[in-house]
Amino acid sequence: MEDANAALAIMASNFYENPSSKFAVVGVTGTNGKTTIASLLYQLFHKAGYKVGLLSTVKILVDETEFKATHTTPDSVTINMYLDRMLEAGVEYCFMEVSSHGIHQKRTEGLTFAGGIFTNLSHDHLDYHDTFAAYRNVKKSFFDFLPKSAFALTNIDDKNGEFMLQNTKARKKTYALKTLADYKSKILEKQISGTLISVDGTEVWTKLIGVFNIYNLTAIIATAELLGLEKLEILTIVSQLESVSGRFQYVMSDDGITAIIDYAHTPDALKNVLETINDIRTGNEKVITVVGCGGDRDKTKRPKMAHIAAQLSNQAIFTSDNPRTENAQTILDEMEVGVSLENYRKTLTVLDRRQAIKTACKMAETGDIILIAGKGHENYQEIKGVRAHFDDLEEVTFCFNQLKKN
Repeated sequence: MEDANAALAIMASNFYENPSSKFAVVGVTGTNGKTTIASLLYQLFHKAGYKVGLLSTVKILVDETEFKATHTTPDSVTINMYLDRMLEAGVEYCFMEVSSHGIHQKRTEGLTFAGGIFTNLSHDHLDYHDTFAAYRNVKKSFFDFLPKSAFALTNIDDKNGEFMLQNTKARKKTYALKTLADYKSKILEKQISGTLISVDGTEVWTKLIGVFNIYNLTAIIATAELLGLEKLEILTIVSQLESVSGRFQYVMSDDGITAIIDYAHTPDALKNVLETINDIRTGNEKVITVVGCGGDRDKTKRPKMAHIAAQLSNQAIFTSDNPRTENAQTILDEMEVGVSLENYRKTLTVLDRRQAIKTACKMAETGDIILIAGKGHENYQEIKGVRAHFDDLEEVTFCFNQLKKN
C-alpha cells in the first residue's frame, strides 16, 4: 500500500513541483507548533488577499471550503485529492503539517515542496519510532529531500535545529529568540491578552501568548517573507491573527476565573504552557491543571506528564484523556508513578473527565487559572474504542454558567 501511495504521489507531483509558479506547498514538521504555524500561515495569506489551502490536524481548507481532518498528515491519495481541488479552486499557497508518521510511511513522497519549516523536537511517538534518534532522523529526512529551489527554515534555538539542515539541498534559513539568526524576535511585554514583541526593531502586538507561540510567530513571519510578501504587510497582518482552536484558548467566568484549553499532550508542550501561565501570573492566583494521557500511545511519557503537572501547578487533577482500548485507571496509575513525594499532596485523581473539570471549577477562586490540557480542539472522547461527543471548552463553559446560577 505504501508503494502504491508513493507512486500516486509521484504521478501527481508534476502539478506542485514548481515553487515559483502560482501554487506553492510548504510543509511544517516538528513535535509541537505544527498546527499553529500552518493554520496561522493560512490566516495570514488569506488576509493578504490570496487563495490558500490548509492540511492540518484541526481541519482541511480548500480556499474557504472546510473539510474534516482525520490525520495530521493524510495518506498520499487523500493529500493529492485535496491538492487537486486546490488547483481547481485557484489556490496559490498550501500549508500542511508533516508528521513523523507521514514521513516514515511515505505519505508525502513525490511531492516537491516550496519550503520546509522545523519547529522543535521533544519526547513524542516513541511507541512508533522506538528511539528518540529514530524519531529525529525521520524528521530530518523531510529536509534531506527538499529541492534546491526550496527553502529550509529551522529553529536554531532548538538543539536539533542545525542537525535538520545538515544534508539539505534547499536554501538554509534560521529563526530564533535567543541566538543569532536570519529572523529574530524579542519579547517585550507579556499579558493574558497577548504579547508585545520586537521584530528587527519593529514593535508588534500579537494576540498569541507564550514563548513557544512567539517561536511559532517568528517562523510564520520568516516564511511569509521567504514566499515574497512585504515585511510591513506581514507585520500589519500578524497583529490581526487569531489563536488556533484549542491552542491556549481561554474563557473567563463572571467572577474572574480563567480557564485555558490547550492541546498540550507531550511533556515539553505541557511544560511550555504551564511555564507561560506562571510567567503571566500577577499575584497569588492558584494554577489548577486537569490532565490525562491517551491510551494505546507512548506509555513512557505518562509519568513525565504527571511530574510536570504536579511540579508547576498548585493543584493537579489527573483524569482520563482518550483511553481508547486501554483501561483508564491503569493509565492514571502509570501517570502517578512520576509524582515526587513532595508534590503528591498537590495531586488528585478523578477518573471521569467531566467530573474532573467540575472539580477544578469548584476548587477555583477569583483570579485562579484552570488549565485543561491534552485534547484541545478535539470534540470527542474515545473509550473502549467508542467515540462520544466531549468538548473541554463546552464543559468548562457549562461549569462556569452553573457556578453563576448558584
